Amino acid sequence: MEKLEYVWLDGYKPTPSLRSKVKIDDVVGLWSFDGSSTQQATGDKSDCILNPVGEYHTIDRIRADATRTGDGLGGTYVMCEVLSADHEPHPSNTRTHCLELISSEWWFGFEQEYFMYKDGRPLGWPEKGKPRAQGDFYCGVGADNVIGREIVDRHTEACMNANIGITGTNAEVALGQWEYQVLGSGVSAGDDMWMSRYILMKIAEKHGVSIDFSPKPQKGDWNGSGMHTNFSNAQMRDLGSQSYFEACCKLLGSKHKEAIKEYGADNDQRLTGKHETQSIKKFSYGVSDRGASIRIPIITVDNNWNGYLEDRRPSANADPYRVMKHIVETIDGSNTGLVRY
Repeated sequence: MEKLEYVWLDGYKPTPSLRSKVKIDDVVGLWSFDGSSTQQATGDKSDCILNPVGEYHTIDRIRADATRTGDGLGGTYVMCEVLSADHEPHPSNTRTHCLELISSEWWFGFEQEYFMYKDGRPLGWPEKGKPRAQGDFYCGVGADNVIGREIVDRHTEACMNANIGITGTNAEVALGQWEYQVLGSGVSAGDDMWMSRYILMKIAEKHGVSIDFSPKPQKGDWNGSGMHTNFSNAQMRDLGSQSYFEACCKLLGSKHKEAIKEYGADNDQRLTGKHETQSIKKFSYGVSDRGASIRIPIITVDNNWNGYLEDRRPSANADPYRVMKHIVETIDGSNTGLVRY
């Protein structure tokens, strides 16, 4: 028998929350839950179905010790999509719209920013007032410049053990703000992103810390939190050209208003044209431009226009499934004669 922790997205709007419950069993299969308690059903027809789509083992069993097994991460995490009682995709199931659309040819690298909170304020902030201005905290070292590293390091290790493609972490520009990056391909990139968030939140629980994914937790001269999305298809990586990349950028610009609807709630508070953002009312792209909607990385240009693009518009609370769907639909669904192979 094994501890199986089923994880899914609820039906709350505009931003879904992660939910979980534990099953002790030796078989990963369908399981039901009370959808009337998660905004996904009514009380008279309350059953919803959890359909497993991915399994994650967060403990490296070869290296497991008392410290690791004591942090509540034992067993198998099961990422699930939600089905209605008739076993059809539930209306809240945004993953299902990606299945026929996004192949493994598409790669996504998510840059997840977030704040740690405790006792109603960002971790490390004074009880009254605010810390010194941004500057020393970004990629900082030392107790005066960073806080929460133990949570970050444990989260990194847990994602590595779970075979989630975490590629890096760093302290961000505000005290108590951090970022990590996850790389994946196809629909599973979204699965991994959601599970990485869940693992982070659960590890933070052990420290009495909450994770805030809102796009602008602190008003004023403080950076917001985004989920910058790096993406590429096979042509971008292997047969790129300046004209192709610029055509992709123009396509994304033609669907800017639609993108904003998919890229997270309250994003207007973050996309102000300040703090390394473009205004939510504008669209722009440029090489190495972190104030643009779409950044063309210099590594792409230097590699003879083979590489990837970075969409800097998604907010930290964005649903990666919706972000992926919009990008792929916009580029693959165009009728502009873009060369494909």
